[in-house]
Amino acid sequence: MKRFAAALAFVLLAGCGGETQTRDTSFQESPHATPGDAPAVTELNAVAEAFVKLGLELGVYDDDYVDAYHGPPEWRAAAEASPRSLDDLAAAADALIARLDAVGEKGARPAMLRRQLVAARTRIAMASGDTFSFNEETKLLYDAVAPAYDLAEFDAALSDIDSALPGEGPLSQRVQDFRNSLAIPPDKLGPVFDAAIAECRRRTLEHYDLPAGENFTIGYVTDKPWSGYNWYQGGFVSKIEINTDFPVIIDRAVDLGCHEGYPGHHTWNVLVERDFVGANGWIEYSMYPLFSPQSLIGEGSANFGIELAFPGEEKTAFERDVLYPLAGLDPSNAEKLAGVNKARRKLSHARNHIAREYLDGRIGRETAIDMLEKYGLHSRERAEQSVRFIETYRGYVLNYNLGQDLVKAYVEAAGDDPWTAFERLLTTPLSASDLAAATGSGAAPSE
Repeated sequence: MKRFAAALAFVLLAGCGGETQTRDTSFQESPHATPGDAPAVTELNAVAEAFVKLGLELGVYDDDYVDAYHGPPEWRAAAEASPRSLDDLAAAADALIARLDAVGEKGARPAMLRRQLVAARTRIAMASGDTFSFNEETKLLYDAVAPAYDLAEFDAALSDIDSALPGEGPLSQRVQDFRNSLAIPPDKLGPVFDAAIAECRRRTLEHYDLPAGENFTIGYVTDKPWSGYNWYQGGFVSKIEINTDFPVIIDRAVDLGCHEGYPGHHTWNVLVERDFVGANGWIEYSMYPLFSPQSLIGEGSANFGIELAFPGEEKTAFERDVLYPLAGLDPSNAEKLAGVNKARRKLSHARNHIAREYLDGRIGRETAIDMLEKYGLHSRERAEQSVRFIETYRGYVLNYNLGQDLVKAYVEAAGDDPWTAFERLLTTPLSASDLAAATGSGAAPSE
């Protein structure tokens, strides 16, 4: 930690800024320098290219770092064939941050590139064995710090759920029994998910013109620490995977269809490739580093995208009228499930608290499982899966709930059509502190 802290001191002194950013149109040039490029643009593009190459090399040591890449294939081949040492990568990241600062350009693009470099430098340090507190890690990687939580608020939410689902036995078991009674039969997964994703896509295309040929494949997998994943392949194509380790409840079809597909991860990645890389020539966006400020925008927008596509009671109505019959389930349970889920959302931040306590060493693994079983209303097995996720992805958990809160606040504060504000969010280089500044929120970053 001390070795990295000294190297990072100048990074944090200069800061990334918390100013509200508007869409940056000042750097539309190709990432490759031409005689007509302004010197600052040429240098900015050179730093961006060096960042991508550094990230690909870091991916050799950190398997989860590069979530997607659709840049020149020879860059990846060179990185995998001859990666620099972690010490050399750390020095290179420090030099790139200093080089970017020397350019002196203002705007959303250079600000985000700097945050991406700070996050890469942090992951290099972590791969080298340095450790951080939960708050330090999330601030450096995601430009955000989760607030302090009062367990009494989560206990009050449990009381509300208990009222919504009365009965005998532990509350977590009652919730699981009710939800499991609404599991999609395995032979119905395909038709139900196809219908859900098709409706998510239809609603999104009413507002956005996506590139011709954008598409996805869907597969069903097991033995994963997550429930769904979008593996963006480039060329406007995604591979969506759904984990079937546990029963897939009927409400997850729309949730995952929106989150992983439309207007969530697939839509976001398509717009990033089309606009940032294709139209603007911002080569840094040919690589998506999972542990970076982009992920708060990615996960937060994917979660908020459910509410955007299915406002009010529209999700419940679609599930009741279309998905329940497809799955062979009783549609009369749709409103009851929606009511339980609404109450459960008050517990969404509990995982941040539990992850912070566990990763900072204040509670042990078994206590973390117990707390996730209680406040996540999970079965023992699913709580264990959730701990596996925390152990694998660490502070990443805050991107889902804090990210959703910030995205929702940004869209609502925009004062125009929510789909327009949402598209502006997806097509502007923003991070958590930008959203917080735009909405007057103190949610991120803070100590």
